[in-house]
Amino acid sequence: MSQILAPGSLDGKSALVTGSSRGIGADTVRYFAEAGANVVINFRNKAPRAQKLADELGELGVGTLVVGADLTDPASVRAMFAAAKEAFGGLDIVVLNASGGMESNMGEDYALRLNRDAQVDAVDAALDVLNPGGRIIFVTSHQAHFIRTTPTMPEYEPVALSKRAGEDALREKIPALTERGIDFVVVSGDMIEGTITATLLERANPGAIEARRESAGKLYNVAEFAAEVARAAVEPIPADNTRLTGDVSGFVAE
Repeated sequence: MSQILAPGSLDGKSALVTGSSRGIGADTVRYFAEAGANVVINFRNKAPRAQKLADELGELGVGTLVVGADLTDPASVRAMFAAAKEAFGGLDIVVLNASGGMESNMGEDYALRLNRDAQVDAVDAALDVLNPGGRIIFVTSHQAHFIRTTPTMPEYEPVALSKRAGEDALREKIPALTERGIDFVVVSGDMIEGTITATLLERANPGAIEARRESAGKLYNVAEFAAEVARAAVEPIPADNTRLTGDVSGFVAE
């Protein structure tokens, strides 16, 4: 992987990324560590994989902490942030990356509980840990961000609606976050090649990802989109608190 953030630019900082044992979250954590940040790697049920990543990043000379947490359990979320505070004294960056809703046997309301309720709980818990000048990043998709004006694939619609509900709920917190000196930014991207969501969507609707790729011209891979998320932690925040990445043609703004 290429260096995305300037070496040493995050020295003395600490970052937590939800769902960071693999995929976009893991690459985002790696970019932060390469820039000098201590990192908290969160997983739900893949402890060995999370620990392997921590061991790898620890060789860079940064602090690493592996914390398992069920994001739909508020007590588990608070314990995760408490562990981060104990390890590093506080956090400067929190990336709300973990999401889902296409998994089977998780209950009809799982998408909403994970993509809205859990995100709100995470922000509430983070407020006790974030240092002044800290930043919260919410990761979403164009299919969710624009769902009110641009229909998406039927198989993805429940997830898109729940993620947009989560984005809306977090945006309502911006004034309170600003009062506490905490920045907030939404990072939205198209479907990402190689993610679990793309795999499940392709399984449910064969050809869906290829069709979107042809329409957009190109889809980001995991590392490319993670780079955009990492940059969102340090670059100026747009006036509307929204960082749209990649192609947005075909999507209609509200």
